[in-house]
Amino acid sequence: MKKNAFTMIELIFVIVILGILAAVAIPKLSATRTDANVAKMATNLTVLISDIGSNYTANGILDKWTDATNVQTKTDATTNTADTVVVTTPIYLYNGTNQCIKFVSTLDGNLTVSAGTNTTDTVCKTVQAMQANSLKSHIFGGTTVVY
Repeated sequence: MKKNAFTMIELIFVIVILGILAAVAIPKLSATRTDANVAKMATNLTVLISDIGSNYTANGILDKWTDATNVQTKTDATTNTADTVVVTTPIYLYNGTNQCIKFVSTLDGNLTVSAGTNTTDTVCKTVQAMQANSLKSHIFGGTTVVY
């Protein structure tokens, strides 16, 4: 007798093996997405600080956030961007709807970077912990600088 098909037990074994592989792979893929969001947020944080410093050094003043950087920021959860907002208005880096990092600046080049109000989001907490050294005051200008 010639065998032309798989037996039921062979098919069940294949399905069980595929189920085990899926159970292992799906959580790993989810963790990869979280890691990518953390990396993106950390990069945006350091780029924003660097851009603000470069803009202040080049111009001697900070007046609008759009003049300083291309990193997407928001003034609050309902506002899309901080395009025309002066730097004395606080802006935030958001992870979706979660306020992760807060930036407050003055026209004379003082920038204060602090943790946002969200302390429950995994991405926000991880970025805040990783960037603890960057979450502080940055002074780009000074009273002894003469132009």
